[in-house]
Amino acid sequence: MPQAAAVAERSPADTGRQSAGSDFAPLLRTVKEQGLLDRRTGWYARTIAINALSLAAVGAGMFLLGTSWWVLLLAPVLSVVCARTAFIGHDAGHSQITGNRSVSRAIGLVHGNLLLGMSSAWWNDKHNRHHANPNHVDKDPDVAANVLVWTSRQAKVRLGFRRWLTRNQAWLFFPLTLLQGVAMKIYGFQDLRRQDRRERVVEGLLLVAHLVGYVTLLLAAMPLGHALAFAALHQALFGLHLGLAFAPNHKGMEMPDPDGERWGHLRRQVLTSRNVRGGLVTDWFLGGLNYQIEHHLFPSMPRPHLRAAQPVVRAHCAAMGMSYAEAGFVDSYRQVLRHMYEVGEPLRVE
Repeated sequence: MPQAAAVAERSPADTGRQSAGSDFAPLLRTVKEQGLLDRRTGWYARTIAINALSLAAVGAGMFLLGTSWWVLLLAPVLSVVCARTAFIGHDAGHSQITGNRSVSRAIGLVHGNLLLGMSSAWWNDKHNRHHANPNHVDKDPDVAANVLVWTSRQAKVRLGFRRWLTRNQAWLFFPLTLLQGVAMKIYGFQDLRRQDRRERVVEGLLLVAHLVGYVTLLLAAMPLGHALAFAALHQALFGLHLGLAFAPNHKGMEMPDPDGERWGHLRRQVLTSRNVRGGLVTDWFLGGLNYQIEHHLFPSMPRPHLRAAQPVVRAHCAAMGMSYAEAGFVDSYRQVLRHMYEVGEPLRVE
């Protein structure tokens, strides 16, 4: 999802230019020399085309099976295809698909606002701040105290129902992700107040168009009861899929001390990120976000190049004496849940 992620997209190159002798500059030169920052327009064109055909096929299936409860089998399929759609929007926001900002914005608006009902402007503003200062408790919105908290300091001041949530957040994490898809849609509408008039009109019209189109599709394809069940299942599984893709990336990793020394780009991005081991299926399911370290170091690197960049980055970190966190698919979630459990533990022993 485009435009606002431009700061994150520019950060590695800017860092390399500003600190030619930094610990990141040699890695940046190597990656550039290997062509890993070159765009893969053809790969993305095929990915976008396949995704569009998949959405159309699921839509046709909804009409074919709409009068039967078997239509609910298509809800998990649609949730997976919608996650692919979100990954395309994410990559467009980082200028991975094209260097043309107008085209990137158009791709983000279509895949985010129109097809998913998720505001690309809201996402990019939030995601941009996250990339600039990952896991920084004062600057990264992803670790701000909200429904869940990520530090003992945040946990201590929780009161009432939120205090109960924090005590049990490790057990509630995956159930809560079932609401993530709907929550992101609501946040997008709320963010319209922040946007300038022109952006608000474009974003708002496309968000409304998605909502109207989604409801119309469901009611035209199936009876009301089927439609309500389908929407509930689809949105819940879509939120779960996004949660599975986002959760292992930073939770439970190092968090910079707000009052401590400022970390350089390499340290800031590597020590706060965790990769998820796996093959091509993992790459597909997590949309390349399993290479979180490489993605944070080089946000504009096309998704299909992340796997090739991994051994280069790992070797550079080893040469610098810097830890490189990587975990298996299941173990990554275990680490996340353990961190959440430990954050809430003081409230359980009061």
